Amino acid sequence: MEKRARIKIYGVVQGVFFRATAKEKADALSLKGFVKNEKDGGVLAVVEGEKNKVFDFIKWCFEGPSFAIVERLEIDFEEPQDEFENFEIKYF
Repeated sequence: MEKRARIKIYGVVQGVFFRATAKEKADALSLKGFVKNEKDGGVLAVVEGEKNKVFDFIKWCFEGPSFAIVERLEIDFEEPQDEFENFEIKYF
C-alpha cells in the first residue's frame, strides 16, 4: 500500500548534512520525493512509497544525522500522487 507524507523538521537541521543523509535513507528505502531547506530554518521532506518504508523514514527524521538536534516534526499524510521518479535534494 502506497503512502505519502509531508514532513517538516524543526531544530538544528540545516548545515548538519540533513538533506544528504535524508537522501541516503530515502534511497535505501526505495522512496521517492524530495527534501529541501526552508527559509525558517527547518527542513521539508515529501516522501512517497510503501507504507512501512514511509514510516521508517519518519522514524529516522526524529533523529536525523548525528549533528542534528531535532526538536519536533509536523507530519501531514496526503494521497499518493506518483509524481516523482526518484528522491532528490532541492536547493531552491
